[in-house]
Amino acid sequence: MAEKKKREISRMRAVKNNLYACKLLSKICPSQVAHSAVIQFLGYFEWLFYSAFFMRFVVNSLEAGDGFFHIMTFVIIVAVVMCLMSFYGRCLVGYIYPINAATINKGLYTKLFKKSRNVELECFENNEFYDKYTLAMEKADTRLDETVQAVFKTIFGAIASVCAFVFMFQVDKISVLFIIFPVIGNFVFNRIISHLDYARNKDMAPHNRRIAYINRVMYLPEYAKEMRLTDVFSLMRRQYKEAITGLADVTKKYTKKAVVLHWLYVMFTFTFIFEGLLIYGAYRTIVSNSMSLAELAVITSMMVSTTFILIGFTESLTAIFKNGLFIEYLRTFLEYKERIPEDYEGDDPGKEIKSLVFKDVSFSYKDKEVLSHVNMEFIGGNTYALVGHNGAGKTTLIKLLLRFYDPTQGEILLNGRNIKEYDLKKYRALFATAFQDHRMFSMSVMDNVIMGEDIPEDKRKERVEEALKLSGAYDKVISLKNGMDTTLTHEFDDEGAVLSGGEFQKIVVARAFVKECPFKVFDEPSSALDPIAEAKLYDNIYETCKNNTLVFISHRLSSVQNADKVYLLSGGTVKEEGDHRSLMELKGIYADMYTKQAKNYLALSEEGGIA
Repeated sequence: MAEKKKREISRMRAVKNNLYACKLLSKICPSQVAHSAVIQFLGYFEWLFYSAFFMRFVVNSLEAGDGFFHIMTFVIIVAVVMCLMSFYGRCLVGYIYPINAATINKGLYTKLFKKSRNVELECFENNEFYDKYTLAMEKADTRLDETVQAVFKTIFGAIASVCAFVFMFQVDKISVLFIIFPVIGNFVFNRIISHLDYARNKDMAPHNRRIAYINRVMYLPEYAKEMRLTDVFSLMRRQYKEAITGLADVTKKYTKKAVVLHWLYVMFTFTFIFEGLLIYGAYRTIVSNSMSLAELAVITSMMVSTTFILIGFTESLTAIFKNGLFIEYLRTFLEYKERIPEDYEGDDPGKEIKSLVFKDVSFSYKDKEVLSHVNMEFIGGNTYALVGHNGAGKTTLIKLLLRFYDPTQGEILLNGRNIKEYDLKKYRALFATAFQDHRMFSMSVMDNVIMGEDIPEDKRKERVEEALKLSGAYDKVISLKNGMDTTLTHEFDDEGAVLSGGEFQKIVVARAFVKECPFKVFDEPSSALDPIAEAKLYDNIYETCKNNTLVFISHRLSSVQNADKVYLLSGGTVKEEGDHRSLMELKGIYADMYTKQAKNYLALSEEGGIA
C-alpha cells in the first residue's frame, strides 16, 4: 500500500512537472506553446474528420445519387482546408520552429547559466546536486519543447480517443467493443514490454559501460604512452570480448519473452481490431444486410484512426511520465534557494581593509568538522603566511574568507562588521587570488590574465605586460606565435598554446598582479617552479604588493619566513602563531618542520655539489 501511494505521489508530481514545463516555456516563448497546441489539435482533427465525416459524406452522397458537382464541391473545400493546414505545418517546420528554437535556447540557458552562476560553491561540490545540474543542462531546450509537445499530444489524444469512441458507438454499438483490443495492446502488453526493456537495459548497463570505457581509452592521448610501452592492450581486448559476450547472454535471457510479448502487442493492437472489425462489418453488410456501405466505410476508417490515435496517446502518456523526471531536475535546479546568492546586495564595504578577523570560527562540511574555533586577525598592509600539512584547513580558511562558504559557528569581521552584511560582489572585489588548483580557459593569454576585470582599453596591454613580467611568464608569452593574443589550449584553435605546469602557474599568478585591490592571496604560487624562479617571484610579490595585505599558503617554509605573522594550522585549528623568529625560538611544530625542510634542502645542495 505504501509503495502504491508512493507511485501515485510520483505520478502526480510528474503531471505537475509537465504543467510547470508548459508554464516555463510560455514565459520564454509563448508562440511556441500556442503553435504546439494548434498543430497537435489539427493533427487529431484531421484523423477524426477524414474517418468520421469525410468518408460518410462521400459514400452517403454516392448512395443517395447526389450530383458530381455537389460531391466535388465538398471535396474541393476539404482539399483547400487541408492544403492550408499542410502549409501551416510546413511554415512551422521551415520557419517558425527554427526561430523559436533559438529563442528557447537563449531564454532557457540564460536562466540556467544565471542560476549556475548564482548558486554557492558547495552546490558544485555536492555530487547529488551536480548530477541533477548536469542532467538539467543536457539538451534542456529541445527536451523542454518535446515535453510541452507531449502534454498537448496527450490532452488532444485523450479527447480524440473519446470522440472516436462516441463516433463508432453512434454508427454501431457492437463495433466499440473492438477498441478493447488496441487498449489492451497499448496499456497492458506495451507496458510489460517497457518494464522488460528497462530490466534488459539495466542488465546490459555494466557491459555497455565497460565497452564505452575501452572505446574512450583507445583514443585518449593520456593513455597512448602506456598502450605502446606495455601489453595492456591484450587485457583490454579480453575485457572487450567479455563485455560483448555479456551483452549476448543478456539478449538471449530476454529474447523468448520479448518475442512473445511483441507478438501479443501487434496482435492486440492491429490484427484483432483490423481483421475482426472487417469480418464483422462484412458480415453485417453482405450477409445480414444490417449495415450500409457508408457505415462500413466509416467503421473501417475509424478503426485505423482509432488505433493510431490510441498508439499516439499511449506514447505521449508514457513520455509525460518519462519527461517528468527531467523536468524534476530542471525544476529542482531553477527553484533552488541559494544560501549564499552571488547577487546578494548588501552594504558597500568600501575600498580599504583595516582589519579582517576570524572570531571563534568553526566549519563543518558534510557533517565532518574541518575547522574548529579558529581565531585569526589580518591587519591591513601586513604580510601573513598560512602553513601546515595537507588537510590542515588552510584552503578552507581562504574559501571562508572569500565567502564561498559561511562558518558553521563564529563570524568573520571586515573592519568590525560581519562580512555577511556586505554586498557580495563588492566584497569579493577587495581580493585577488592565485589558487593552486588553477584552470586555464580557451581564450587568449590576455583574457586569461585579465579575467573580465574592468580595465580601460588603452591600459590593458600595459597592465598585462607588467603582470606577466612580474610573474616570470612574459618571455614565454612573447615567444608564442600571436604573443598575448595567443589562445591557450587546443579546444577551439589548432594553433593554440599548451603550456607547461610551471608556465600555467605563472599566468595564474599574473592574474593576482594585474588586479588592483587591497588584499591578495597566493596559494602555493611557486609549487611548480624551480628554486631560482621561486626566489625571484617572491621578491616581485613582496616588492610590488608592499602596500597590500598579503596572505601566502605554502608548504615551503623558507619562502614565508619574511612574513609579519605566520599561522600554523593542524587538525583544523591554529596551533602556533607568530613571526619566523619567535616560532623558531618556540621550538614547536613550525620549528620542527622548518628544520627538517632545511636539512632536505642542504642534502640536495650537497648532492648537487658532488655531482
